[in-house]
Amino acid sequence: MMLLSTQALRRDFGGIRAVDDVDFSVEAGSITGLIGPNGAGKTTLFNLITGLEVPSSGRVRFDGKDITGIPPHRVARLGVSRTFQNIRLFREMTVFENVMIGRHYRSRVLPFAKNRILNALLGFLLLKREERDIVLAARRQLEFWNLYELRHELPKNMPYGKQRELEIARALASEPKLLFLDEPAAGMNPSETAELMGSIRSIRDLGVTVVLIEHDMKLVMGVCDRVTVLNSGRKIAEGTPEEVRRNPVVIEAYLGSGA
Repeated sequence: MMLLSTQALRRDFGGIRAVDDVDFSVEAGSITGLIGPNGAGKTTLFNLITGLEVPSSGRVRFDGKDITGIPPHRVARLGVSRTFQNIRLFREMTVFENVMIGRHYRSRVLPFAKNRILNALLGFLLLKREERDIVLAARRQLEFWNLYELRHELPKNMPYGKQRELEIARALASEPKLLFLDEPAAGMNPSETAELMGSIRSIRDLGVTVVLIEHDMKLVMGVCDRVTVLNSGRKIAEGTPEEVRRNPVVIEAYLGSGA
């Protein structure tokens, strides 16, 4: 089943076309890689899908709904979560508090009763249950990423690789259907990257579809089911990792015509 698709998606910035009529699709339950040289338009495509940018033209469909141009908070409520190329953590909040914030969109609206005393009592009881659910969900994510022992630490005091893992944990706290990872292995050493590969597979096994931008080709080729390649805003190739690896157009985009 196709979970996400774009049709002729375009984004212009003045005279620069950052994304040029891109058709991009993601099957439910898959891990999809989005690769290309620097400046290829990968992050801009992420931004168009997740609502941080509004397309100049084209459409975006997610889970059977047209989500073209709707704001990020509405995209998140539909079940799309993401991380960023430049880490965006709340650095003065603890590790635990950061993940709790990621749970915000799963909070429920409290019922309202006409009787003010009854309403106050219901509100108190439901609020306590809601707080418990948020704490438990945050703990599950921190334990999954082996970060629970650092729960009282401030992110700014953590190694860069751990900050990356924390940002993914926060994104997963909302229990998304689709998770976008923008260069998740950036700043990680080889052993951390190898561990990340296993974690991404585990995320998919939990029922979350994953799309990632990544320059580490070992990670992309080792974990992705399908790969789409952008260059200068246009889609130039897509297929299995092996098909993309052997594609002469992709080789030329990365290494030049002499390759």
